[in-house]
Amino acid sequence: MIETENQLGSRAGSGGLGQYEEAAATITDGNGGGGNGIDANGGSVAAADVKTLEDAGAAMKKEEQEGGTATPTPPTAAPPMPGVNDEDDDDEEDAEEEEEEEEDDEEGGIAVEGVTTAVREEIGGMLAGEGGGGGGMAGYWRQSRPSSPRMPPPEQSEQPRPKSRQHESTGARYNNLGYWRARRVTFYKNGDPYFPGVEFRFKPGRDIGSLEALLDRLSLRLDLPRGARHIFSMDGDRKINLDELEDGASYVVSSYKTFKPASYGKKNNTWYTAPAPGGGGGSRSGVAGTGSGVGGGWQSRPPAVASLSRKASISDEAPPPGGGGKPSSGRVIRIVNNHDHTVQCRVLLNLRTSQPFEEVLEDLGQVLKMNGAKRMFTVSGQEVRSFSQLRNEFADVDTFYLGTGSVLGVTGAITTSPARRSRSRGPPPVVEEVGRQRRARSKSRPRALYAADSEVVRVNDYSVVEVLREEPARVTIRGLRRSFYPPSHLPPVDNSPPEKKLQLEWVYGYRGTDTRRNLWVLPSGELLYYVAAVAILFDREENAQRHYIGHTEDITCMEVHPSRELVASGQRAGRHRKAQPHVRIWSTETLLTLYVFGMTEFQMGVSALAFSQLNGGSYVLAVDAGREAILSVWQWQWGHLLGKVATMQEDLTGAAFHPLDDNLLITHGRGHLTFWNRRKDGFFERTDIIKPPSRTHVTSIQFEQDGDVVTADSDGFITVYSVDADGAYFVRMEFEAHNKGISSLVMLSEGTLLSGGEKDRKIAAWDSLQNYKRITDTKLPELVGGVRSIYPQRPGRNDGNIYVGTTRNNILEGSLQRRFNQVVFGHGRQLWGLAVHPDDEVFATAGHDKNIALWRRHKLLWTTQVGFECICIAFHPFGVALAAGSSEGHLLVLAADTGAAVATLRVCGSPLSCIGYNPTGEIVAMGSQNGSVYLFRVSRDGFSYKKSNKIRGTQPLVQLDWSSDSRFLQTVTQDYDLVFWDVKVLSSEKSPLVMKDVKWYTHNCTVGYMVSGMWNNRYYPLTTVVTTSSRSAAHDMLVSGDAEGYLRLFRYPCTSAKAEYVEEKVYSSLVACARFLYNDQNVVTVGGTDAALMLWELVDE
Repeated sequence: MIETENQLGSRAGSGGLGQYEEAAATITDGNGGGGNGIDANGGSVAAADVKTLEDAGAAMKKEEQEGGTATPTPPTAAPPMPGVNDEDDDDEEDAEEEEEEEEDDEEGGIAVEGVTTAVREEIGGMLAGEGGGGGGMAGYWRQSRPSSPRMPPPEQSEQPRPKSRQHESTGARYNNLGYWRARRVTFYKNGDPYFPGVEFRFKPGRDIGSLEALLDRLSLRLDLPRGARHIFSMDGDRKINLDELEDGASYVVSSYKTFKPASYGKKNNTWYTAPAPGGGGGSRSGVAGTGSGVGGGWQSRPPAVASLSRKASISDEAPPPGGGGKPSSGRVIRIVNNHDHTVQCRVLLNLRTSQPFEEVLEDLGQVLKMNGAKRMFTVSGQEVRSFSQLRNEFADVDTFYLGTGSVLGVTGAITTSPARRSRSRGPPPVVEEVGRQRRARSKSRPRALYAADSEVVRVNDYSVVEVLREEPARVTIRGLRRSFYPPSHLPPVDNSPPEKKLQLEWVYGYRGTDTRRNLWVLPSGELLYYVAAVAILFDREENAQRHYIGHTEDITCMEVHPSRELVASGQRAGRHRKAQPHVRIWSTETLLTLYVFGMTEFQMGVSALAFSQLNGGSYVLAVDAGREAILSVWQWQWGHLLGKVATMQEDLTGAAFHPLDDNLLITHGRGHLTFWNRRKDGFFERTDIIKPPSRTHVTSIQFEQDGDVVTADSDGFITVYSVDADGAYFVRMEFEAHNKGISSLVMLSEGTLLSGGEKDRKIAAWDSLQNYKRITDTKLPELVGGVRSIYPQRPGRNDGNIYVGTTRNNILEGSLQRRFNQVVFGHGRQLWGLAVHPDDEVFATAGHDKNIALWRRHKLLWTTQVGFECICIAFHPFGVALAAGSSEGHLLVLAADTGAAVATLRVCGSPLSCIGYNPTGEIVAMGSQNGSVYLFRVSRDGFSYKKSNKIRGTQPLVQLDWSSDSRFLQTVTQDYDLVFWDVKVLSSEKSPLVMKDVKWYTHNCTVGYMVSGMWNNRYYPLTTVVTTSSRSAAHDMLVSGDAEGYLRLFRYPCTSAKAEYVEEKVYSSLVACARFLYNDQNVVTVGGTDAALMLWELVDE
């Protein structure tokens, strides 16, 4: 008997029990005398204020209108509440379930649940719907989640609780059953009416403790531009507490504070109104003719077919039908070549074709590369002779073998019956019996016989059972399902994380292409600058680097405290909620984070930072990179926001405090120079000096000792602003300093002004004490680029030595009287090509800036300027030459020791995206964006190349690997398809089963069985796209990088989605390439679009 809720036992009454007995008699008569009675032994079925079935139907309709769609569960699965006789009721319940099953088998109908279930569901609010149609409310409530207690009606909430639960807490929060009930909430994307919605179920305080934790979970489920940060109701009201989310309601999730009204869910037909009661076909529940129309909704067992009156959501998908059903027209089977069990294939077979069965077998044999296939057998050796057997007798068998008709590769005596031997065309293949086959459904007996264990067919020292034991790895990549087949001898798989972890050792280059004011010198003499999400402190004397890696996304601006011991750095917004833009205050001595503020105040990122000067740097101003460009002032020690104002400037370049007034702030940008006076009440008074439609772009700002403002603009002019007696600013002086834009201004302590030109590459010195008379100037070489930032080598000293950061990511040191020397070299544009030396700790890089560089750990060995943008690069197996592929289809060959260009060959008209030498160095293969593979023969010295062959393809290729025997190639297309190529036959290999046992010289392809655990890993989002991978030389580790900037280290092979890893993140965009160095103690990574080159050390965990 199904037990009732705990509340029923506390409201026992004889009158109420009698009413339910009458109702039970009514249902029993309607069902033809069969059904469930009422358990009177335990006294568990008793209640006060009993309602009739009509009231129950009214309550059901009212709940549908108010609370949305209920989610019932089969009554037989309802968990008993504490305080009830569990053992006796369980025994009686099992007995009644057996009786119901017997009645169902005899009558073919669905048994009617007893009245106790109706009482329980009336009180708890859990409605059991039937999907098979029927009268009344049948089919309008789905069965998708387990039963959970519902909040009692108001008139019953003051009833005393059972004595068995008196020991529990008597707080109103915990006595309310609604607190323990799981909530089902649907979330939509802000502004996207076509998004189908994500259904989320949780128990507040248990599964999710706060609204912040819920937003973290939603950030992984919803692909929002800046993660889930705000939740709104359908009316636009913002929800700030978890308790405000109601069960069955729908909400809108947004990355920004603005709610966008839309018809959420309606355009996907996910919003429904309940049909009128009484509709539908006839009900088999036995309650017919009732005026309330509830009869079809009270079933004792869940229906077999879901109702067609409402569309099921994502979480309510019906389970797949079990094996054993008869396919009507077609079925998917696996066929295996009986002569070579490594050749397998899955095919969709049409069982209603007019083609003879023998011809179908021949066609299947062609798929398996067999000539004259005439016979089909099951794994247990039974022969298949017709489509009828596939539909009926072998409906549960998925794997079949094809033979040629004579002896099928089996030697030895075969035990057969004389009668059966005369009817058979040949001896069947002898294999082990895999599992217990179900009893044949047809009257004919199985025609195959079984052999002893010693007669198992063995190919390459493994049995058929071993061949079929490993299922292919099925991976979903960008919405498409792909299968990768395991090798015959799979090494043991260890899903534990590797014993090593990644530690950043060195960062190459400098970020000067898209940022300004990004170079400083600390009191310790260290250079301070940033690349990607790393702040670098470079000591030239010790040739050592220290790194601050507290940021999760790219650093966009930085400022040094007046004490020069603290640094403020701001970052851009990421795709996840944990990567929100914010500002960090950290120590240059300990590299520890001291303060973090602005987590929810910035939208797109932080575009400018500045410390106040007069009060010792207690205030920090920050400018949001969003559309409104909000200027905010913070007291950073306490994280207090003192005030903010929307500047409404589209291209705001920088901001600063006035050195003589901490309440006076200056912002500048394109057509914009504004003074902001912050009042005591937090409001700002605005004074525009330059405003639209002016085309002047103010790029930099400095101050004289008396407080006058000096600005530089994109037209090459320097302007000096002074203030009159009334406090109004006027232009005191303006002169042309450079031919084009000025990117940097620095006022030295003795009054000398340094200006750097971005286009003319000039650095000029001006004497501010003599009406800005030109002192001297110098011009930088063209290869290093224009001036981006200038900073004195020894602040406070008048020695003329400066550091210069350039637009091509280089840092120079020198003075205006002598030439400049290169301190830091970096690639100036996108960097994609990376190659490691085969037997030395040397690696080479090739980028879009037409530079090819060779590095030995922290040192640059040489760099060569070539005539083409390079995408890929590879080392000769002997380390004597470098081969690079260009974006215009050229092959560039360089000597590895000197960097001298050896040869330049035209390969094709499309970019060469991947390149690699075979293990012997005799052939170099190049994959192109046109989908073809080009093969060139290489001389013994590695410097002479001749075009050999071309293998045509269709899809663009991005990665390439050679086999150990130099016969095959495996490539990855732009759509992440794995394509194999036979170099001898000069064609693509169609069957992946044939290639599963090939040994690969390298494994740089991101897809394949041995690296399938990187995809769909359970520990990070399923939407992660792996962009690069590399196997270590010892074949024990695997490094991967994805499109979100994460670098992960796995054990190799990585074949399970449960594979654990260690990870680091210092890139905002994708990791373009990652490779192990020769000793397997270091990993080199390049960042693609941001040209960030980094060296990692593998240290013990």
